[in-house]
Amino acid sequence: MKRIPVFVTAVVLAAVATMIGLGIWQLQRAEWKNQLLTTYETARDKPAISYPAVPVEGDPPYFRRSSVNCLEVLDWRSVSGRNVKGVSGWAHIAHCKTSGGEGPGAQIVAGWSRSAENPEWSGGIVDGVIAPDRLHIVRLVASEPVAGLEKSQPPATDDIPNNHMAYAVQWFLFAGIALIIYILALRLRNRTDSEA
Repeated sequence: MKRIPVFVTAVVLAAVATMIGLGIWQLQRAEWKNQLLTTYETARDKPAISYPAVPVEGDPPYFRRSSVNCLEVLDWRSVSGRNVKGVSGWAHIAHCKTSGGEGPGAQIVAGWSRSAENPEWSGGIVDGVIAPDRLHIVRLVASEPVAGLEKSQPPATDDIPNNHMAYAVQWFLFAGIALIIYILALRLRNRTDSEA
């Protein structure tokens, strides 16, 4: 029987163990994400809360009902979005001043339109649902549109990526494939050595 290369085998086994560890970690992340999404689903039925003046990234109150008094629209941004009928277009997000100070204010999805042009709206009280915002952690999606816009598609937990299980399967497959390739390489090496 031929000798197994110790160093190379150790490296391959360490790589396989790392991939299995990453797969297990993704399984744990999948369980955490499922619990988080369940929490978000139940948040819809809870009473309205005050809009967070300074949102905490680790525990944002997504999918809770809230309201914001937009004292002044400081700026607009338009992002791709859908209306309640699922038609693609532009969601118009107002950056609102909410106090006399220099606080972060609030991001309000005022509504939807086919045009990316900023709507005419100077502010007011808006009721809605708190949703994720990639730039400001949270934003309020208006329950009723303002400024002549159409109603935006309300936030949904289906829009939150939950692909940890797929990543786990990937890592386990990588580990298995790496092990199979190494075993085949050892067999080929041994066969070549025995024929020489």
